[in-house]
Parts: sequence; C-alpha cells; structure tokens
Amino acid sequence: MLSALLSLPLDQTLTVWVTHYGPWALAIIAAVVFAETGLVVAPFLPGDSLLFIAGAVLSVTAQNVHWAALVLTLAAIAGDATNFAVGRRAGPWVMRRFGGRWLEASHLDATRGYFARFGGSTIVIARFVPIVRTLAPFLAGAGDMAYRRFAIFNVTGAIAWVGLLVYSGAYLGSIPLIRDHLSQVTLAIVALSILPMGITALRARREHST
Repeated sequence: MLSALLSLPLDQTLTVWVTHYGPWALAIIAAVVFAETGLVVAPFLPGDSLLFIAGAVLSVTAQNVHWAALVLTLAAIAGDATNFAVGRRAGPWVMRRFGGRWLEASHLDATRGYFARFGGSTIVIARFVPIVRTLAPFLAGAGDMAYRRFAIFNVTGAIAWVGLLVYSGAYLGSIPLIRDHLSQVTLAIVALSILPMGITALRARREHST
C-alpha cells in the first residue's frame, strides 16, 4: 500500500493520508519537515511543496489548519536547532564523511554566498530556498554563530515559512481552479524557490573564477 501511495502525486498522497489517518498524517508531515531542516544529509525532501499542499489538503478535508501550522512550525524550529547543534559539534566530521556525496560543492558555495551577503538573516531567508535551508543552520553552527542570535532567526524564519505556505495553500486550495491543478502549482513553487539558489551559485562560481 505504501508503494502505491508514494507513486501518486504528492497532493493525492496527502489527501489519502489525511483522510485515512487524520492526526497521524500531520505527524508524518511534521517528521518530513523536521528531517529536511534538521538532517544535513536530507536536503532533497520537498519542504515548500509539502507545506503548501498540506495547507490545501487540510483545508479541503476540514482539518484544523491553525493547529497544523503550529505543529509544523515547531517541527521546523526543532529541525534547525538540531542541525545547528550537529554543525557546532560535528561539522568537520560530517563534511569529511558526506561531503561530495550528498553535500555538493555548488550547494555549499551558494549557502556561504547567502551568509556573506545577508549575514545572520540568511537563517530566515534560507527557509524559502531548498537545500540552502538545510545547509544554513549546519554552517551557522559550524561557524560558531551565537546560539541566542541563531534562535531568534530560527523562530522568525520558521513562523514566516510555515505560515506563508500553509495558509497560502489553505486559501488557494479553496479556489476550484487551483485545487484542480495542485500538481502544476506545486511545480511552479518548486521552480520559483530554486531560482534564487541557482543565481547565488552562479555568482559564487564567478567570484571563485576571478
């Protein structure tokens, strides 16, 4: 059954989960959000699209969107805090162990480019950029950012990221045209979220080559 579910588009999969498992579906979504933000080796998980579709599906199935937004925000905060702690304590080992396999040089360059340009606020901005949002808290910990300063950006970014995507999904999901084309809307969200990282990576490469 699980393989059949995973072969469906994300919106259909979440609809089935929410319909059949109720609160447990929210727990699964929260676990994915935590893993994407908290495990430096899991930047491939679908954070933006998952939150948007979760908001749409929860709204359509008459679930409590506010409660879901709170749970997912806490998961995002916990994920970044965990990633920061890993970066602080085991950053060099993780880079030696996984660098080049899951942590591509271009992704690291793009993340460092964000830090160089935006400083600590990168933690907030990175929430909206796939891969960078996974690497930013890790590099903040490895770079000895003060935890209190990091925590402020972490909480602010989590509230903005989860709130914007979940509530946007809940609102837009109530519009028939959007609801009937959730897969296409999701692809557009993914494309838009990847664009800033691509631009930053290109700039970083140009700076390295000059």
